[in-house]
Amino acid sequence: MTVKHVAGVAVRHPAMVAAGRHYGCKIETCEPYDPESKGGAEATVKIAKADLVPMDANLLDAYGCFTELERACAVWCARVNARVHRETRRAPADMLEEELACMHVLPADPFAVALGEERLVGDDRTIRWKHVRYSVPPGFEGQAVWAREHGEALVITAQTEHGLSEIWRHALSRPGHPVILDEHDPDHPGVGNEPRPARIRPRGQAEETFVVLGEGAKRWLVEAAAAGVPRITAKMARAVELADAVGADVVDEALGLAAIWGRFAEGDLTALCDHVTASRRGESRWVDESFSIQPGTGGWAALPDVSATTAHPQA
Repeated sequence: MTVKHVAGVAVRHPAMVAAGRHYGCKIETCEPYDPESKGGAEATVKIAKADLVPMDANLLDAYGCFTELERACAVWCARVNARVHRETRRAPADMLEEELACMHVLPADPFAVALGEERLVGDDRTIRWKHVRYSVPPGFEGQAVWAREHGEALVITAQTEHGLSEIWRHALSRPGHPVILDEHDPDHPGVGNEPRPARIRPRGQAEETFVVLGEGAKRWLVEAAAAGVPRITAKMARAVELADAVGADVVDEALGLAAIWGRFAEGDLTALCDHVTASRRGESRWVDESFSIQPGTGGWAALPDVSATTAHPQA
């Protein structure tokens, strides 16, 4: 509130004066060592501490988070404001209803200082706060926003079509641990900090003919390249030949299955095409897991227990 004193007169902070002008009020400070001018505020703090601060009197060990303390303050204010005051013999909440008629309407937008410090949103949709990057929703690139700490959260406010409003709230982090959410960059092809998926850009007629077979062909190319499969170009040409014989849709589905199962050997694609064709005709055969011809271990029970019968010599 006060920057300094000149001849005993308090010089107000310019930002606080501007805030008072914005809300239509005048800032007054008390004189030092004047109990009558500051006793009311001190008494309010003393009563709030007795009811809210964890101590033996109120049987509260601690608050789990700042939000719990906020809720406790709201409950406490509702209780004391509804209680009859011993001097006025009226509840403060009832008196406030009458006083509202004498009060002026507050501005629709809060004063900028109350919103926190100004930050500029970069092209990557992030702002910096105490050496940590925090993401913001799309649509605010290059715009100024305001950020402030509220308990364990960073509150980001911006000018929207409905006026100043909170656009996001992040949990506070520490340097070296940016808080960047995937939903704030929906156009990014990657997820989180993972590598971006390979971009398929066919060059030449042979590659173009293979890629247009479908999504299965594209997936096969990516997975085969990642697995270091030899003779990829020749196998792509073979797939195009099979497409002319059995149909592009059959080969595309077979290529997708080959990519999922890691089947990149010479005869795998032909076998998978036969499987896809048989499946479409209803001729597929699947292994019956309810019965197996694999011999069990029941015969081992007839063997003697060697560990129990063998005598171990003493060392």
